[in-house]
Amino acid sequence: MSPTDISPVLVTGATGRIGRIVIDRLLDSGVPVRALIRRPEAAAVLPAKVEVFAGDLTVPESLDPALDGAGAVFLVWTAPPQTAAAVVERLAAHVRRVVFLSSPHRTPHPFFQQPNPMAAMHADIERLIAAAGLASTIIRPGMFASNSLAWWAPAIRKGELVRWPYGAAEAAPVDDRDVAAVVARTLCQDGYVGGDYVLTGPESLTHAAQVGAIGDALGRQIAFEEMTPDEFRSLSEGAAPASVIDMLLACWSAAVGQPAYVTSTVAEILGTAPRTFRQWATDHAAAFTQGS
Repeated sequence: MSPTDISPVLVTGATGRIGRIVIDRLLDSGVPVRALIRRPEAAAVLPAKVEVFAGDLTVPESLDPALDGAGAVFLVWTAPPQTAAAVVERLAAHVRRVVFLSSPHRTPHPFFQQPNPMAAMHADIERLIAAAGLASTIIRPGMFASNSLAWWAPAIRKGELVRWPYGAAEAAPVDDRDVAAVVARTLCQDGYVGGDYVLTGPESLTHAAQVGAIGDALGRQIAFEEMTPDEFRSLSEGAAPASVIDMLLACWSAAVGQPAYVTSTVAEILGTAPRTFRQWATDHAAAFTQGS
C-alpha cells in the first residue's frame, strides 16, 4: 500500500495510547483513516478528518460497515478472545492486509518467557491471521515507557517515595510514539508484508533507574524503596486480575540481573534513533506533577 492508495485504513483501539497516535501519523501521510469506536462519546477526541464507525470486537458482524471498502486494518485486540476467529474471518473477507499489535512472546529472553495469558492470546490471533491468508505484519513492542504513568505517577505527584518490587529488574522501555510511527509506516508503505518486528527502546534500565530518570526530568530526586512481591499482590488486589499480577512479578523476577532485550528495529524502519526513556520522561514531565 502507498500513501496514494485511496483505500482507507481502519484503526481499532483508535482512542488508545498507540491507536490515537497511529491515526495522526496516517493522516500526516495523506492516508484516509477510519476509526472503530465502541462508545460513540469517545469519538470526540479524534480529528475531524477521521471517519468514525461504531463497532465492537465482541460483536463481529458490527465490524462489517467499517471494513467495507477499507484497504487495511490496524488490529489492536481489546476484547476477550472468544470472538477472535470470527473477527479475523471478517477481516479476511473485506481487506487485503492487517498490521497486528502483538507482544514479544517468541523472544528468547527470560522476561518474555514467563506464563502470560495475554501473550497466549496474541499467539492464537497470529495463527488465525496466518490461516486466513491475510497479508500481515506483526508488531511486537516490549515494555511501554508510558506504563510508568500508571505505576509511579500517583506517588510522584504526591511527593512520596516510589515503592515497587524488583527494583533491579531491567527493561528497555519503548516510546509509544515510536511504536505508532512504525505501525503507520508498515501500514502506508510497501515492503513490510510478512514482517515480524520486535520494538524496544535503545537502552536497558532497571526500575530504580527509570524512576531516577523521571526525577531528573522533574529536577528533583525521587526516593525508591523495594517492595516485596507479597506486598505488591496485596496492594494490587482489585486493580488488576491476579493472573496479571503474577505474570508481572514472574517477568520482573526473571529480569533481575539480565540486561534487557534491545533491538535496533525502530531505527531500521524509521531511519531515526528511537527515543530514550529519559527523553520520554522529559517530554511527559507535566504528567508527574501535582494536579496532573
